[in-house]
Amino acid sequence: MGMTMSEKILAKAAGHSNVKAGDIVWVKADIAMMHDLLGPWLIDGGFRRLGGKLFDKEKVVVVSDHCTPPATVQQADILKFTRDWARDQGLPYYYEFEGPCHQVIVEHGHVRPGRLILGTDSHTCMAGGLGAFATGIGSTEMIGVLLTGETWMKVPETIKVIWDGELPHGVYAKDIVLKTIKDIGHAGATYQTIEFSGSAIKSLSMDERLVLSNMAVEAGAKTGLIEPDETVIEFLRSKGVDDGLETVRSDEDASYAQILHYNASELEPQVACPHEVDNVHPISAVEGKAVDQVYLGSCTNGRISDLRVAAEILKGKKIAKNIRCLVVPASQHIWMEANKEGILEILTEAGCIVNMPSCGACGGFTSGVIGAGEVVMSSSNRNFRGRMGSSEGEVYLGSPAAVAATAIEGKITDPRKYLLQGVR
Repeated sequence: MGMTMSEKILAKAAGHSNVKAGDIVWVKADIAMMHDLLGPWLIDGGFRRLGGKLFDKEKVVVVSDHCTPPATVQQADILKFTRDWARDQGLPYYYEFEGPCHQVIVEHGHVRPGRLILGTDSHTCMAGGLGAFATGIGSTEMIGVLLTGETWMKVPETIKVIWDGELPHGVYAKDIVLKTIKDIGHAGATYQTIEFSGSAIKSLSMDERLVLSNMAVEAGAKTGLIEPDETVIEFLRSKGVDDGLETVRSDEDASYAQILHYNASELEPQVACPHEVDNVHPISAVEGKAVDQVYLGSCTNGRISDLRVAAEILKGKKIAKNIRCLVVPASQHIWMEANKEGILEILTEAGCIVNMPSCGACGGFTSGVIGAGEVVMSSSNRNFRGRMGSSEGEVYLGSPAAVAATAIEGKITDPRKYLLQGVR
């Protein structure tokens, strides 16, 4: 019996020739990633009591993103502690004010096909878009990883999700993943891998592939994987990565817990409605719902292609009166790229507020949280009660195009009528 991508990567990390779903194995981490909120300030006491010596400084990455820019004294203290800790440990890889950790580690070449990446954040799984087994772990477990470089894992079963065909006009990776999560359920893939494949997936850009892997955890998945191909290799080379570019793929006779088949040409824009990510409906079912705020950004959908499509829709137009439109590029690199292309000017002239790259309002931390009774249409990844501020607010999720169209009308709007024919 052949092996899945997950099994192959974990077998390598465990030093075994093969493993199968259900096996318990000790694995060596290629990258241990922490962010400010669930990183050094939380783990330092236990880390020091157990010796306080990192297993390998070159494999530890710390990104301050959740509390940037700090809105409270506590957040400022957390950032200072994290900054000082990274300096005291002599870490070569500490990033601050550059954007959400998942985007930052991808842009800086820490993610490569076949690597095992462990991070103190559930959306660490985003790195699976480049063919890495990436998953979130708790802060207590991270202490052990920092000290030894190892942890134990159960090899997950894999759900294979096949999307064939061509995506229609105005339909995106966000719509693919929302439809997939609706069918699997918010806990339907618990401790399993979701492996995305098919001709529609292969045709996606790197930007859009990362949307799929980022949101795999919203179905409970341990990670979300896409077979690395030339698109991934070219992306990594553009980031100056020339080594560790071997590909990994599932064997043809690999065993899957479930296989789901979809025809991408039949998909229409999707919206996740409050208060669960699997409460998904075609946009036609919720079109016309009035909003108070729209949010374009996050580690899910704040990349350059997302900003480009929003600019295409908003160019020469104005956002609706009495709403706010917040734009948060997924990294400082993307912010600068969008600035050079004139995208930020287009969005600003339309009435949008462009904020610095951070987790910000997505997690309800800073820079645009919502109040009681307010409704937001967001391109981010979660719509749990209280996720973006008040527990009495409502969060709807959709593609950047849907967010931009909603900004124009002040109510949830199908983006297809604002897009030039032939432009997805």
